[in-house]
Amino acid sequence: MTHEDQNSRIKLLSIEEAKAKGREAGVSSSMSHLNIYRALLNHPDLAGATAAQLSMLLWKANRLDNRLRELIIMRIAWRTGSVYEWTQHWHVSLRIGMTEDDVLSVRDWPNAKDLDAPARAVLAATDETLDDGRISDATWQDCALHVGGQAELMEMVVAIGNWRTFSEVLRSLDIPLEDGVEAWPPDGRVPPSASA
Repeated sequence: MTHEDQNSRIKLLSIEEAKAKGREAGVSSSMSHLNIYRALLNHPDLAGATAAQLSMLLWKANRLDNRLRELIIMRIAWRTGSVYEWTQHWHVSLRIGMTEDDVLSVRDWPNAKDLDAPARAVLAATDETLDDGRISDATWQDCALHVGGQAELMEMVVAIGNWRTFSEVLRSLDIPLEDGVEAWPPDGRVPPSASA
């Protein structure tokens, strides 16, 4: 059985249809073929809005360090058990030059030995947002010291919210991985939240 044979709660458009609708909705061809957009493009306006925010946070005028952004995304994927988010961003993380050990550190970051202060600050902010819906004053001060100025801090907060939302969307819609994509790279280890 292929991943795409699994039942998504929303019909996946064909890749050709998704690319055509994506062009009309402003979803780049680098995203429209992905299963998440093959589902979201059933509502082109919604797909276009989400793609615009993703594009800004990933590629256009982003201020937050790419490595810190990917650590945030991978921590959210691990904590929430989002196989799609983990799998897609595993590859993104490696493409931007992160090491496997750096990415895998998000599984148990408080005990990771090689994480620097900026990474620890954004991971603490991510966990606090997931647990409490907000970043504590102490962690905010730590982020202000290590992450950057106001633009970077705002982008960090929006990135946490964005990929938390995407995790919820992916899991609620049961978006399958694309055919031929291995789940939970590099070792297939699944977080406790994904096996519940």
